[in-house]
Amino acid sequence: MNFFERIAENRILEAMDAGLFDDLEGRGQPLKLEDESHIPPELRMAYRILKNAGCLPPELELRKEVVTLQDLVANMEDEAEKLRQMRRLNFLVMRLSMMRPVSAQIMENDLYAPKILERLASKK
Repeated sequence: MNFFERIAENRILEAMDAGLFDDLEGRGQPLKLEDESHIPPELRMAYRILKNAGCLPPELELRKEVVTLQDLVANMEDEAEKLRQMRRLNFLVMRLSMMRPVSAQIMENDLYAPKILERLASKK
């Protein structure tokens, strides 16, 4: 145990002896831990702070905007406006692809999996 861990451990023990932890909310109940194994260790604290503040990482904000725009375009009737929004959608997908190590369209199973399954089912 290094120096700082010893100091922290001693302060925790002193606080326990003083009863500072006796009236904490959720006392005696299991902790609700989230799986953060997919987040690099050096980013976990920052992501937790952003999550608690209600912020999304830039990639997720962009993905959320792409999904919303996809729904909007799918239900549009005006062809000129639909074309304009599809150009915007293509631009956002391009930006999203640049943020990822793999193409966004490849990673989007919800876009391609149904099409592939449908094609395979039609060949039987």
